[in-house]
Amino acid sequence: MLVSYLRVVAMITLQETITVARPIADCFRYLVDFSTSEQWDPSVYRAEKLTPGAPQAGTEFALILNSAGRRVPMRYLLRTAKFPQRIELSGSGTGFCADDVIELRALDNNLTEIRYQAKLSFDKNMSRAESLLKPWLIRMGRRAVNGLQRALTLDTQVAPRSLAEVLAYKTILPAALSFTERGYLAMRNKGLSNYVDGKRIIITGATAGLGLAAAAELARLGANVVLLGRDALRLASAAKQVQDFSGALAENIDIVEAELSSLAEIRRVGALLNRRYGQIDVLINNAGALFQQHALTDEGHERALAINLLCPWLLTEQLLPSLARSRGRVINVASGGMYLQSLRLDDMQFVQESYDGSKAYARAKRALVAVTEYQAQHNPAVFFGSMHPGWAATPGVAQSLPAFNQRMQRWLRDSRMGADTMVWLASSQAPLSTPAAFWFDRRPRPTAVLPGTAVSAEQQAALINWLKSQTAAAS
Repeated sequence: MLVSYLRVVAMITLQETITVARPIADCFRYLVDFSTSEQWDPSVYRAEKLTPGAPQAGTEFALILNSAGRRVPMRYLLRTAKFPQRIELSGSGTGFCADDVIELRALDNNLTEIRYQAKLSFDKNMSRAESLLKPWLIRMGRRAVNGLQRALTLDTQVAPRSLAEVLAYKTILPAALSFTERGYLAMRNKGLSNYVDGKRIIITGATAGLGLAAAAELARLGANVVLLGRDALRLASAAKQVQDFSGALAENIDIVEAELSSLAEIRRVGALLNRRYGQIDVLINNAGALFQQHALTDEGHERALAINLLCPWLLTEQLLPSLARSRGRVINVASGGMYLQSLRLDDMQFVQESYDGSKAYARAKRALVAVTEYQAQHNPAVFFGSMHPGWAATPGVAQSLPAFNQRMQRWLRDSRMGADTMVWLASSQAPLSTPAAFWFDRRPRPTAVLPGTAVSAEQQAALINWLKSQTAAAS
């Protein structure tokens, strides 16, 4: 239980009212899980629900605030959750407390008024700066409710690239800097409030890192998630983490065990998924790996090539009938590292030069993006997109690139930041009309910036023929 012994000396009351074009039930559902505050309140760097399961009276949250360049911890307790009209929370940090009341009123079936009141109390040390604090807090309160309004407004279009972003990619280094958490935090709208209740979403590599973060967020948005991985114990643990985070029912989280570097396994699991579900709404090919030493799978393929290219290609081909029934989506997770590499069609197995794990990984991801473009052209009933997560601190990065992970630790995105674009692509109602776009931070980006790295039509055709020959050998 959250308890505060603060001796109140000064109090500031903030109050704002907004109107959003959403049903009141959607607004309540989004706000009652106060960990979403990191998506809409710029003063919140991180928000985490500490109490497992669906939010209810007694649920606790841990927040980290951005305050004058410092990270300030805070705890919140959900006191009242009266569906769908009222939410009451109490929070405390060092030297201050907060009592928040959120009142919701349906103006019609698709229009809701939200009245947000926060009473902030300060001890004698902080109260001395009351005259300075009040105007700053008023500005932050307005920014927060404006962010909430954006977060609850359904996407109607994809944000266009600015001239500065175009130039950044031309000069490479500024674009690379946006791969850090700074790029994510600079996004104007981080809201994920488009509910996908009942949609079947399959995620490979979902036991840790980006895949687990995406599965948890999509389950919170109402999806029936299917976690694919190679370790039954880790899958069971991941399913429990997804349930604790999202409050989803256990029956809405499935696990399927498969070795995702084996073509034979992909054929088996593809047939199983088609039989079990019949209709699939989204496939996220997230599983990936970077290896320091050259080695082959039991089927004779270089390991990075198998898990990052061959198996995603084959799994997608296997599931196309089920995806087409729902006019579904395929999201392929690539890497910004591909910007430094071109295709090597004459050496796909990386045997003609000394093995470099980072190069092998980037080349496979470069090929995966080219494959995504081909599949989009030939399967109009399914949306295809590829994306990259930026530089994220995941267990895979820590294991595969320990020096990079250590040097960049303070600037890396966390897994939820890295997974944001794949969740958005899976759930957004915005017209994702750009065929097979390569996405980063919810915007289409160029697939090549260095001379000689773009994939030509001839190279794409040769790549597809090679993939077909390699995967046909597994049948």
